[in-house]
Formats: sequence, structure tokens, C-alpha cells
Amino acid sequence: MARFIFITGGVVSSLGKGLASAALGSLLQARGFSVRLRKLDPYLNVDPGTMSPFEHGEVFVTDDGAETDLDLGHYERFTGVPARKTDSISSGRIYTNVLNKERRGDYLGKTIQVIPHVTNEIKDFIAIGEDEVDFMLCEIGGTVGDIEGLPFFEAIRQFSHDRPRGQCIYMHLTLLPYLAASGELKTKPTQHSVKEMQSIGLAPDILVCRSEHPIPEKEREKIALFCNVRKESVVAAYDLKSIYEAPLAYHNQGLDQAVLDAFDINPAPKPDLRVWEDVADRIHNTDGEVNVAIVGKYTQLEDAYKSFKEALTHGGMANRVRVNVSWVDAEVFDSEDAAPYLEGYHAILVPGGFGERGTEGKIRAAQYARENKIPYFGICLGMQMAVIEAARNVAGVSAAGSEEFDHESSGKKRFEPVVYHLKEWVQGNAKVNRKADDNKGGTMRLGSYDATLTAGSKVAEIYGSTAIEERHRHRYEVDTAYKEQLEGLGLKFSGMSPNGKLPEIVEWEDHPWFIGVQFHPELKSKPFDPHPLFKDFVRAAKENSRLV
Repeated sequence: MARFIFITGGVVSSLGKGLASAALGSLLQARGFSVRLRKLDPYLNVDPGTMSPFEHGEVFVTDDGAETDLDLGHYERFTGVPARKTDSISSGRIYTNVLNKERRGDYLGKTIQVIPHVTNEIKDFIAIGEDEVDFMLCEIGGTVGDIEGLPFFEAIRQFSHDRPRGQCIYMHLTLLPYLAASGELKTKPTQHSVKEMQSIGLAPDILVCRSEHPIPEKEREKIALFCNVRKESVVAAYDLKSIYEAPLAYHNQGLDQAVLDAFDINPAPKPDLRVWEDVADRIHNTDGEVNVAIVGKYTQLEDAYKSFKEALTHGGMANRVRVNVSWVDAEVFDSEDAAPYLEGYHAILVPGGFGERGTEGKIRAAQYARENKIPYFGICLGMQMAVIEAARNVAGVSAAGSEEFDHESSGKKRFEPVVYHLKEWVQGNAKVNRKADDNKGGTMRLGSYDATLTAGSKVAEIYGSTAIEERHRHRYEVDTAYKEQLEGLGLKFSGMSPNGKLPEIVEWEDHPWFIGVQFHPELKSKPFDPHPLFKDFVRAAKENSRLV
């Protein structure tokens, strides 16, 4: 039966609960334990699938098709444990489940209340799969004191009360602000945050204190005394140059030992940190650097493209280079030459997205990369824009576009659709059908699907196989009606769905590195196991940097 670690945050948001949870999971793995991490989010959206990237950042997709919080990406990148639908829940999903049960009569006419019905639903979710692992790490989104988080805090209080003593602990992240005028770290916000926790029946066993300055022994003792934790359980969390330093940094501060002590696991297995030592070595000891432009439309918020940036970092580690990422707003050159904005970059990546805004700039970016032999990586919409560019500028289909953009224009036809809405596909043993005007939430082609690669193609060489499995999140698909014409001009459809109906990968055969994929390879990349496409893309950028 699993031991449970509940991770909460206080004082301010964005302290790094997800990173701390992921790093702790990797440290427990290094000591030989199995782990699973999950996220409980208080917002009322059923999932983040329909939320703007400006609101929520990236949507992370699991193999089984869940649209989840970007923290699940951290969990996977640090532990290598594939996330599942049961690893992410929101208040919206909880209330939906409760109300559906009420409508079915499952509660036998009882009055439905937050306690016990909502809290029971949360507790049932927390317990899923508890017999599969040694440790279950559950991160509660938001900050202690948020009104929307109260049902989750009450649920984890009840959960711990229901379990045998010593099966659950609480880890709380706080901030120690530094006042330059007095030259002091202030502990009072942490004290108030813990007091807020205690007022709702929760007492932290471990405090992780974010600080820009070293925590003096005197302050550590003060925090321990006033927050009722052991001094050894007050763990410092300092700012790092790279998030991948976190496992070693937290280990050096004693976080994993504090957790094992809280569970009274003695003697504690010794950790094997060689993987993270190698990762740190690859971060700090590089042979050069490459400049990569990410041409998108959510560039004002880097979290919107979190996994892309991390996957590029992983590719850099594999090639012993530092990848300098520049965020280039595609709208800037929607109606002008892209060259002045893209000159000097060693490679160009065009990520996924939804809607017409910025797409003309992405098409121009693909054209610039094709004509100037710059390594180009188009992902999801980035692949579709590369195909539209080829249709317009190579095949002569001047009105080539996407049905998605016509659909946004109230059905007014402006384009010859080279990309159309995905009408049907096979999911497991069942056929899925979709209409262009279906609800947006959860109606895309989501999760892991197989693809067959053309033998002898560049992608088959990169993967070392002609059979792959990748994660998808899209509603529109490249039309195979243009496949024969485009292939005759050099744009090869080198990856297809097993039934041959859905294009998965395209590549220009006379280009050093020009690949578009309909799926999202960035979601499966890890620092200790870079995705082969990102690894080879950065290799091509490195080679191009020597030619420039």
C-alpha cells in the first residue's frame, strides 16, 4: 500500500510546487522506490483543454488522451513515469462526477453537500492505483487560503485521518522574502501560511522554503519552532540556473531524507544519483551553442510552449550544446518578408496552435526555412503550415489554406482546403466520428496513436524503426488528396497512420533537415532520454551553426 505525500503551497503562487514534487519523485526513485505523481486543481474548468494558453500555459497530453496541467509534464520529465487520466483532476471534473451521480439517483435522494459527497469524490480519486506504487505524491494547485481550494484541503485532511498513522505526510512550500533595507530574511509570511493550514486541520511535516539568499541557522530554528516542525525538516529551495539541477539541489538540502524520516523509514536506502549527475554535467559542460527561433503566437507567455523549450534543452544535452531559444511572434511578419526576423538563427521550430491568427507568418517561416535550407521542425499546426506553404509556392495552389480558417469565418469559403477537419479515426477498436461544429472540449484526436514510417526516409533513420507511437492533440488533418502531387514535387509523406488514411509526417527530400509531424513529440522527451527528433533537430542546428 502506498505512502502518500501531499504537497501544498502558501504565501504566493508560482513557488515551484510542481518542480519540487517532480524532483522529490526522482529522488525517491533514486533510492529504489516506485512513485506516481498526480495534480489536484481547484479551478472549475473540467480540464485545461479549452483554456487559453495565456490563461493556463501549455496543455499536457497523456498517452491515454487526457488534457492536463503542465505540471504533469514536469512529473514525466523527471521520473519517466507516463502520466494517466487518473493523475489529473479539477474541481470541475469532481463536481461533474458528483452531479452526474445525483442525476442518476446514485445518492438515493440525499441532499448533496461538499461534505461528504464532494470530499468523498476527491478521496476516491486520490486512492486510485494506490497498490501499484510505494509513494503517491499529490500536489494541490493554488495557495492555502484560496476559497476554491478548501474542498481539496478538507479532503486530504480526511484522507489522512482515515488512514493508519504514518501513512500520510504534508509538505508545504512557502516564501522567505528578503528585505534589502534591513538585510533580513523574513519568516513571518511562512508562519502565517502554516497558521492558515493549521486553522483547517492540516499540520505540515516538512517545509520547503523558497529563498534568494542563504537561510541562516537562526532563521531555520525560528521557522522550526514557530511552525512546529523539526529543524531538519526545514528545507531550503534556492533559485537554480536550470530546473534539472533541482534533484541534486534538493538532495543536498536533505529533502528526500526528511521525507523518509517523516515516514520513519530506517535505515534509508542509499540514493543512486548518477543519472542526475550526468544531466548536470551535460548542462554545464557544453561544446558550443545554437540559436533556435520558435515562431508562434503565444510568445508572450513562455509556459504556453513549455515542453517545446524543455525538449530543445534535452536535444542540446544530447549534443553537448546550449540551445538559445528566441520567441518570435508570427504575427509580426504575417504580411511581410520573414527574412529580417529569422536571419541568424541556426534552426526554426513552428509549434502547434489553434485559430487563424499568426498562421500567415508561420507559412512565411516555413517558406524561409525551405528556400534557405535552414533546419525546420513543424509540429502539429507547424506541419500543416509547411504543407500549405508547399501547396501555394511549389504546387501552384495559390488559394491553399485550412478549413479551420474558413470555419472561423462563418463558413465563408476563402481557401482551397489542403487541411480539413478530422472527420473520423480509429481509437482502439472503435471508429470515432467528429463534426466541424462539435463541442471543443475533449473532441480532438487525443493521446497515443501508432504511425508507420517509410523505409529509408529520414524519420525512419532518426527513429531507427518504421513503427512508432506518439501523442496527438489536434482537430484538423492534412488532406491526402494532394499527397501524390506534393510527393512528385519532393515533399514526401514519410509517415502515415497504419490504415494509410491520416498523414503523420512530411519531409522535404532535398533539404538538410525539414520535417513536419502531426503529433507532439515534445511531450515524451526527457533530460535523460531526449526524444530522437529533437535530438537530431539540434544536431542539424549544430551542424548549420558551423556553416553560417
